[in-house]
Amino acid sequence: MFRDRTEAGRRLAQHLGHLRDEDVVVLGLPRGGVPVAYEVARALDAPLDVIVVRKLGFPSQPELAMGAIGEDGVRVLNEALVTPEVASSPAFAAVETRERHELARRVEMFRRGRPRVPLEGRVAVIVDDGIATGSTVRAAAEVARALGARRVVAAAPVAPPEVERRLGASVDEVVVAERPEVFFAIGQFYADFRQVSDAEVAELLGRAASEGDASRAAIDTEIDVEGAGHRRGHLTIPQEAMGLVVFAHGSGSSRHSPRNRAVARALNRAGLGTLLFDLLTPEEGQDRDRVFDIPLLAERLVDASRGVIREWPDLPLGLFGASTGAAAALVASVEMDNSVRAVVSRGGRPDLAASHLRRVTAPTLLVVGANDPVVLDLNRQAQAELRCENRLEVVPGAGHLFEEPGTLERVAELAIGWFSDHLAP
Repeated sequence: MFRDRTEAGRRLAQHLGHLRDEDVVVLGLPRGGVPVAYEVARALDAPLDVIVVRKLGFPSQPELAMGAIGEDGVRVLNEALVTPEVASSPAFAAVETRERHELARRVEMFRRGRPRVPLEGRVAVIVDDGIATGSTVRAAAEVARALGARRVVAAAPVAPPEVERRLGASVDEVVVAERPEVFFAIGQFYADFRQVSDAEVAELLGRAASEGDASRAAIDTEIDVEGAGHRRGHLTIPQEAMGLVVFAHGSGSSRHSPRNRAVARALNRAGLGTLLFDLLTPEEGQDRDRVFDIPLLAERLVDASRGVIREWPDLPLGLFGASTGAAAALVASVEMDNSVRAVVSRGGRPDLAASHLRRVTAPTLLVVGANDPVVLDLNRQAQAELRCENRLEVVPGAGHLFEEPGTLERVAELAIGWFSDHLAP
């Protein structure tokens, strides 16, 4: 069915295209899953890492799992089998200590000093060369959740038809390229199923790091954002970045917006740093009045922007706003005087910036879909109020959300051009 794991990974990737605009981390299960995961990560333009898990077997029955452990001290217990008394016993501690030593050894052997790719708030795609019993994938999924993944997808080139039942509720989605009715072992579906060595795993991870965004990023991490409430953000700063762009999402969205994430990745590849953060706390997001409170959103954007300016004063600042976030970006640019070098609005509502429009000094690019007539008209009216350098770009065939093929890529191209012209030294 598959020539080798490389071909299997490429065929599996064809079934994962719906995740391309998500904030994905591809996690290969060592060792055989890593060559497959490498091809998936390349196709999704996503970072590649391994997820190393060790099962905790009962001392008297090692094949019976008490739970599993992962990096950063993560421990997931089988609560149906492990009582609090067992979990605190010396025998349990001895098993965990032994397995943690082995986990640390494997992590160092595979990554060779590279840090773990952060999972917090992201989609974890766990990839193996095949799924048989599903026990390892289940353990990896639980560890991924404990490490902060907001969604877990299990993916494999081949698995039995009942794979969803075997994985149960441990994952949110299962993606399999082939489900043969007759399934004895994973190796029967590969012409070349030779064992993958530890050195091959390390080499593929190193190659992926040198090719992907993570290697070009001096910083790629989740942070706490300054201002009211506990809000999170994702900060990426490429090496030798020419500037830093802070994103303001639209109503009903968050730092996980797949469209803003896609644009941010394109900016990162072009040498621009990005900060995507939550304008509101989860509780505030339920209050419709706050969702459309432009002065409040602008205040939050100012706080976050001033925070990154203090940390990276040498990086020129740009703002990227979508929908109501565009109005917040324009108001924030006024409040921050000359600190903002450029603003880009995607399908924005600049009209909601009202009296601030005439006071905007930052060069402003308005990008609107041709098939979004109401918002296009509002942008034309707002453009007439602007006194700064500005331009209106209408993307053919695009609706309000830029979901049509190629339209979001055009937004990214326009944003890269605008920010490069106005942020680059």
